[in-house]
Amino acid sequence: MTAPPNEAPLISTSSETLDPQNWDEIRAQGHRMLDDMIDYAANIRARPVWRPIPDDIRARFRDDLPRAPSDLGEVYREFTESIMPYATGNVHPGFMGWVHGGGTAVGMLAEMLAAGLNANLGGRDHIPIEVERQIVEWTRVMFGFPAEASGIFVTGTSMANLMAVLVARASMLGAQVRRHGIGSEGALLTAYTSTAAHGCVSKAMDLAGFGSDALRCIVTDRSHRIDVVALRAQIAVDREAGLMPFMVVGSAGTVDIGGIDDLAALSALCREEKLWFHVDGAYGALGVLAPALAPRLAGLEHADSIALDFHKWGQVPYDAGFLIVRDGVRHREAFAAPAAYLRRETRGLAAGSPWPCDLGPDLSRGFRALKTWFTLKTYGADKLGAMITRTCALAGYLEARILAEPRLELLAPVQLNIVCFRYRADDANRIDELNRLNDAVVADIQESGIAAPSTTVLDGQLAIRAAIVNHRTDTCDLDALIAAVLEFGARRSAA
Repeated sequence: MTAPPNEAPLISTSSETLDPQNWDEIRAQGHRMLDDMIDYAANIRARPVWRPIPDDIRARFRDDLPRAPSDLGEVYREFTESIMPYATGNVHPGFMGWVHGGGTAVGMLAEMLAAGLNANLGGRDHIPIEVERQIVEWTRVMFGFPAEASGIFVTGTSMANLMAVLVARASMLGAQVRRHGIGSEGALLTAYTSTAAHGCVSKAMDLAGFGSDALRCIVTDRSHRIDVVALRAQIAVDREAGLMPFMVVGSAGTVDIGGIDDLAALSALCREEKLWFHVDGAYGALGVLAPALAPRLAGLEHADSIALDFHKWGQVPYDAGFLIVRDGVRHREAFAAPAAYLRRETRGLAAGSPWPCDLGPDLSRGFRALKTWFTLKTYGADKLGAMITRTCALAGYLEARILAEPRLELLAPVQLNIVCFRYRADDANRIDELNRLNDAVVADIQESGIAAPSTTVLDGQLAIRAAIVNHRTDTCDLDALIAAVLEFGARRSAA
């Protein structure tokens, strides 16, 4: 057989395998890598939380595509010198800027095992899918969902929220929406959330074909909870205008201050109005594991769907987002798309239907469930709940420190584990002056490596935002944050 014109013949040689020629050498290198990463976590307090990336380090990642092989040890040296020191920093207990979990050594080891199995969890009959189904069952029980509920791992709550909108869309318009689009009837659909909801909810409406204008953002109270009376009024106005309300998205832990909507009132309203009730519980939903917090999530069990991230309060390494849907049939109707090459059998490797690819957009899916399974099995739900409770207690400690310091001002009520405050300078009276001052203080602290808070804006006031999510964070880290805010605030005020 000759090669087509202008094409070189294909030549295969046994030396082209990517397995190592010496397994003992890669075993030794692997042990070194593992030891180094365990040391990294064990000694994390000795490192800066975050450090700016030098220009020469950044330039190393503008190289051309490598054509020739490199020694693994040399590639690992580049990792230790140019990658590991310049990570986000959320492993560090001083990282408080965004709602990022700290991960665990157990999760890291589980991720290594999952990579070794290299399982594709799109479908077929293999035990990794049973592991994911086990997490679905545990999550179902955790939230009090019925036996017919279904769930699936995704990258994160942004994707889970989009998928929930798509399930609600198919539930409202029927399965034909997947073939014909939303059409003129779908153009009348409206959804509702609060002004404090995460921006991914608006993006989900955009990606689902409704447009972000179809999302009504309802006002909130000072605790960032949606105004249910205003919500009911807006639904009535939209119905009177000929529109078709179809979905309400509640929040269990708002992005700015950790507010929790009145989920019981929202669920009752949705049942009355026959609307799909979805809850964005990116990090707050796992509060059901903490007896002190669970009563505040009453009504969550009545949701039609819940989005959450095990990689936040659950401390599972990134990424491990999750969507659970009360009605598994409606969930499958929104995504299942059998094809000849995905034919299901009753025996052999192609058995095991329904497959996870029937519950979401991905056919190629990693084994996210294993690190979640290891985390839940190793620590247990009660210990995770106690850890969640402790992060909220630490937020209370930080709140007390702020209230006791005249140079600091609390800008929002502390509801869960997020504290918003600012530095007060005597000579900075205007809001814009204080905003610029506090913005600079946060950048100074981040660049110092002492801590990594972030900023948000509440009623026009820029706040220093400390989200205490990492299980390693302790009072000493909060004391260091306060000391840094006072030091850099004084420096900036004197400049």
